[in-house]
Amino acid sequence: MRRALQVAVTGPDGGPPDEGVDDVPVGAVLYGPDGVELAVGRNERELTGDPTAHAEVLALRRAARRLGRWRLDDCTLVVTLEPCTMCAGAIALARVPTVVFGAWEPKTGAVGSLWDVLRDRRLPHRPEVYGGVLEAESAALLRAFFRE
Repeated sequence: MRRALQVAVTGPDGGPPDEGVDDVPVGAVLYGPDGVELAVGRNERELTGDPTAHAEVLALRRAARRLGRWRLDDCTLVVTLEPCTMCAGAIALARVPTVVFGAWEPKTGAVGSLWDVLRDRRLPHRPEVYGGVLEAESAALLRAFFRE
């Protein structure tokens, strides 16, 4: 989670976020079965003008491209904010078996808050979900962003 928080603040390459781009600081990291970092994502909706450019989706896309396969069934996704319905759907479709997130999102959260897409018994793939990991740090980052 500390790496995901770093990505949320500094961007994927560890440098400062793009100048003039003011997007919600959410970071995601996808790890392989050996614990090696495969891909990262930070919200890029404002940067790209793409409504689907959420941190989780970008990390999933980049990892799939790197591995040369869409099934990420041996990976772990770590994200600073509870995924929304779009991201939860993408996670389920990518067959990610483990999801770890920081802050709960009562307005749009789809992994336990508003909905629970990933643990819906009607879906054929239901990952293990661990919420509230470094929750205070993740929530503080978001509160600071919205306060500005």
